[in-house]
Amino acid sequence: MRAPPDRDPAWLPRLFWSGAFVVMLWPLLVATEFRPWVMLAPESLKVSGHFLASFWPLAHSGEFLALVAKETWRTVAMATAGITLALVLAVPFTLLSTRVLSISALSGRMARGPFWWRQAVRWGLIVLRSIPELVWALVFVRVVGLGPTAGVLAIALTYGGMLGKVYGEILESGETQATEVLLRNGAGRLQAFFYGLLPASAAELTSYTVYRWECAIRSSVVLGFVGAGGLGQQMDNSMKMFSGGEVATMLLVFMALVAFADRLSAWLRKALG
Repeated sequence: MRAPPDRDPAWLPRLFWSGAFVVMLWPLLVATEFRPWVMLAPESLKVSGHFLASFWPLAHSGEFLALVAKETWRTVAMATAGITLALVLAVPFTLLSTRVLSISALSGRMARGPFWWRQAVRWGLIVLRSIPELVWALVFVRVVGLGPTAGVLAIALTYGGMLGKVYGEILESGETQATEVLLRNGAGRLQAFFYGLLPASAAELTSYTVYRWECAIRSSVVLGFVGAGGLGQQMDNSMKMFSGGEVATMLLVFMALVAFADRLSAWLRKALG
């Protein structure tokens, strides 16, 4: 019986690839001026200490907690309304851009007209999701003014592009044989979608939608810092007034909100799985 080797035979390739990774990563760190040791400088520690010390005691007056509850509900409403409008955009775009639902593609090659139409729709989805919701919010704040309306529209556009792209990938990567059979036997595109594609991919589509709703809640807080309303805008006001106790209370509420959304989405994924 051959004795086991004294050292890992793959250590040299691992060492090589580890070194290559460091060599490739180093220019990126230099370009981003990544200097985490600055946080440990005495001046930085002093500023951080003063900032954290201002968080105590927590603001807990009845009037302030009522305001936080109202803004928290507004944040959830903003995320939910934004995702709903995103679905209104994403579903038609998905149906128009999914190759599986193309009748001309059944022959193996899609006709030129439908091909370029689907390419145009996909480029539209790229435009929507390539512009961050923060930029959309800045635009809509100037158009419709301060408030949640700007946040809802910003989430709707960015997440509409995200949902449309991922929905199309989910539908095209799933089981498509039933859809093709329906189309070959004279069924319409909507019939093929509802009776062929959707049943096979419903759980995955719903799971991703719930995950995006969870992300929208986090985004809605960030959008508040540019005037889109909700908990983020109130937190921005408290920070400008150097009210650390109010900021700390809202941070705790926000963490509880994200934890609740995470547990809800996990439960829904498990129920659908």
